[in-house]
Amino acid sequence: MTDKPYAERIRIRGLVQGVGFRPTVWNLAHRCGLHGAVWNDAEGVLIDAIGSREAIDQLVELIEKHPPPLATIDAVERQPLVDWPDYRDFEIIASRGGEILTGIVPDAATCDACLQDIFDPDNRRFHYPFTNCTHCGPRLSIVRAIPYDRATTSMAPFRQCADCLSEYRNPADRRFHAQPNACAACGPRVWLEDAAGERLDNGADAEPIELAARLLMSGAILAIKGIGGVHLACDAGNETAVATLRSRKRRYHKAFALMATDPAMVRRYARLNDQEALLLKSIAAPIVILQQGNDEALAPAIAPGQRSLGFMLPYTPLHHLLMARLSRPIVLTSGNMSDEPQVISNNAAHERLSAIADYWLLHDREIVNRLDDSVARVMDGDVRLLRRARGYAPAPIALPAAFKRTPQILALGGELKNTFCLLKGNQAILSQHMGDLENGATIKEYHRSLALYRQLFRHEPTVVVVDYHPNYLSTQYGQQLATEGGLHLETVQHHHAHIAGCMAEHGMGLEQAEVLGVALDGLGMGEDGSLWGGEFLKVSYREFQRLGHFKPTAMLGGAKAMHEPWRNTLAYLLSEFDWDDLPGEYAELEIMQFLNGKPIATLRQMLERGVNSPLASSCGRLFDAVAAAIGVCREQASHEGQAAIEMEALIEPGELDRLEAGYGFQSETIAGQRVLSWQPLWQALLGDLQQGVVPGVIAARFHKGMIAAVTETARLLCQQQGLETVVLSGGVFQNRILLEGVSGGLREQGLMVLSPRIVPANDGGLSLGQAVVAAARQF
Repeated sequence: MTDKPYAERIRIRGLVQGVGFRPTVWNLAHRCGLHGAVWNDAEGVLIDAIGSREAIDQLVELIEKHPPPLATIDAVERQPLVDWPDYRDFEIIASRGGEILTGIVPDAATCDACLQDIFDPDNRRFHYPFTNCTHCGPRLSIVRAIPYDRATTSMAPFRQCADCLSEYRNPADRRFHAQPNACAACGPRVWLEDAAGERLDNGADAEPIELAARLLMSGAILAIKGIGGVHLACDAGNETAVATLRSRKRRYHKAFALMATDPAMVRRYARLNDQEALLLKSIAAPIVILQQGNDEALAPAIAPGQRSLGFMLPYTPLHHLLMARLSRPIVLTSGNMSDEPQVISNNAAHERLSAIADYWLLHDREIVNRLDDSVARVMDGDVRLLRRARGYAPAPIALPAAFKRTPQILALGGELKNTFCLLKGNQAILSQHMGDLENGATIKEYHRSLALYRQLFRHEPTVVVVDYHPNYLSTQYGQQLATEGGLHLETVQHHHAHIAGCMAEHGMGLEQAEVLGVALDGLGMGEDGSLWGGEFLKVSYREFQRLGHFKPTAMLGGAKAMHEPWRNTLAYLLSEFDWDDLPGEYAELEIMQFLNGKPIATLRQMLERGVNSPLASSCGRLFDAVAAAIGVCREQASHEGQAAIEMEALIEPGELDRLEAGYGFQSETIAGQRVLSWQPLWQALLGDLQQGVVPGVIAARFHKGMIAAVTETARLLCQQQGLETVVLSGGVFQNRILLEGVSGGLREQGLMVLSPRIVPANDGGLSLGQAVVAAARQF
């Protein structure tokens, strides 16, 4: 210390509360020889630092370089301090009031230090399945209100013992103010039950988990309560157990997620590069979609019709303790009947899963907020979130500074894969994956979660934003909120929202130049009231112009076309050919024989009269049509995107590179817009079927042709409009082959290419796009 000490007040903004930030500052300040104090307030963390300028500079540098693992620093603001209290040391002082503006951090996977504790026989938390500290453990899943304190979480009933309380009060301890802090003497407990609710253990910490592991190895199906919901588990190498789980859960085709002990176990069954391994081991610990390997195989029923497997690593002490007792992966899928939300309570686990599970591994810490496992895939060199939930939500997404001037906005998302978004200042708070609002239990959870988020983040919107589609339940709820609250209502076109959300996550400013948006998905209502889904748009945040699209084709039977892919095949053949000529020329083809077994005359009449046959420019329906033509999911698709996923899986690695060209397309200008049609594609495809070309090669030619069609059209439109940036979004771009092919082709043309990373390209990203479009319109 100098004779004339220098002092600064330092403001830290971001996710800096409930993550061990104050003890980190306390330790660093002592290391730098400073006096002063650190405390939480309404806007983050404040620090009074007294000492030399050099020491204070060192403190700030250390804070920025070595924040706590769960912290996110958005800004560090420094100003000289003229008068300050008589600090005799550096201390942590009580939080100060005011409106809470800081956020709740996502739940985090078990840190290495806690992992060491639970496997150390000499540690008092040896085998304790709820071990955590400020660097890991539950957050959003247990919080009821803010400020984030033990009393406002589901840990409130568990009074800390003397040892835990000593840790909790010690700034030098990594459990200082860790709200879920507990041990076997004072914290939550785990137990194992049978179908009658009878306990199968004597209550010792390790015994229920040991018994659970034995039951899994014997072929049983277990309901396991985790951090954000109840899962269903079985031995992934036992085909009978996996098939039984499929049958009981009524999930007949969609792939099951897997949990492995460590990356070494994953590599026995899947290809895993360094980037994917880091993602598996990250704090978020998502399910990572990986290519299947050739060394060892698991039960075929895990991922029927696919070349990929979805793996995650243990992310709670309970999972670590369970997997340590197993020699191969387990299925760990959401605890629900197909299409229902994951159950989170013990009672619901027994009631809703009684027809599925044989045993229940439960605990007595309440899950307040349901959190599905996040899903990610590395594509085009970057991590891409396919589902944003546990480990990522509700971490805010930073927006360009200009958004700070906008009012508080609530965007309610779409109908499927719903999320909602709270825009406050230049931060967008995107909810966890809510699911499909067509399900009654999901819409109830949607309303409850929305109310909780508004309370947690003190969000009082003046603007509500909805999709164009009047039948979306989210749209109807937004209209109700606007009417009841006297709020301004904005509607945002579906594909405009897809593109704008990607622009926002990449930090594009409000006044930046327009982009070409390529939005490829299943369906979204256009501004003209028709159904869109294969779109080329000139986009700014405030508005868009439709420059081109796929040729609209009928959805025979309306919504049935989304679940019965053959209807789309028939619609394209009726659109591109004279049906009366087709049977003679292609009568021997399996697809023609199949279609002739359908009520063709009735369907043609429906089409001619425009009865239940809406036209749609949907890229997703084209994928369905081609898949059905080659025998993939022809009769029925049990989940969204199934046909496209299974068709992508048919393509052998390197097959596109071996092809000279893909299927062709036609492009013409109609009413000032570029329209892509597919008669050359279907002519060539039917010819390949006649020649006996295998489905995998046909799928590859289709993908290569689609890449060429999208790339060439985007290049041409950019040239015509003077655009230099292309934004790719929509659920179809979750297809790795398409995303990487189009992105690479456009870059070769010298264009900047942006695509979603931290926000899903599917409808899970719609609410962010809705929010930023509405924000831009406020100026």
